[in-house]
Amino acid sequence: MPVAAIILAAGASLRLGQPKQLLHYQGETLLARAMRLAHEAGASPVFAVLGANAAAISAAVRFAPAIPIANERWQQGMSTSIHAGLRALDADAPQSTGVLLVSCDQPRLTAAHLRALIDAFNAQSVPHIVASRYAGIFGVPAVFPRCAFSALNELRADKGARSVLANPPCPLIAVEFEGGDVDIDLPADLAHLGYPENLSS
Repeated sequence: MPVAAIILAAGASLRLGQPKQLLHYQGETLLARAMRLAHEAGASPVFAVLGANAAAISAAVRFAPAIPIANERWQQGMSTSIHAGLRALDADAPQSTGVLLVSCDQPRLTAAHLRALIDAFNAQSVPHIVASRYAGIFGVPAVFPRCAFSALNELRADKGARSVLANPPCPLIAVEFEGGDVDIDLPADLAHLGYPENLSS
């Protein structure tokens, strides 16, 4: 059954000091990489929610086969990007049985891990959330069935999917994600991408 994907890429990367979406890793930007991995994992359609630096990102990134979505309320927090993505999903992919939420700043992410999440989701006879587990927590990427969309839509301000995973509205299955705790938030984190802190190529 079809599972859509929403790539959350609207943040301003204030702590990093430059748009993390446009950082390069293994020959592609982090945003392009996240979109490609979701597509290769079988998610369809793939939406990319943009907010801060949207013009620069749109000029630098080729979105096909993903669909860019503008979040005009991105300054109000991550929850608004989830809401914008779900609105796009309901309009363009009402047949989707669930949604895969993905951030664009986890360099250890693979298409195989995303495919494992989707396969586990599709294998259930009743709706389950299938979440990544790393560093002792449940987090994204995660697949949410439609019965969990109301909980996602109730998120406010900078609350993200992890809040729903902490108090899930339906059964939850974990898929281990080694390296899931590696993300890009601070200049020192650029070492995970293989280049010095002051380089932004």
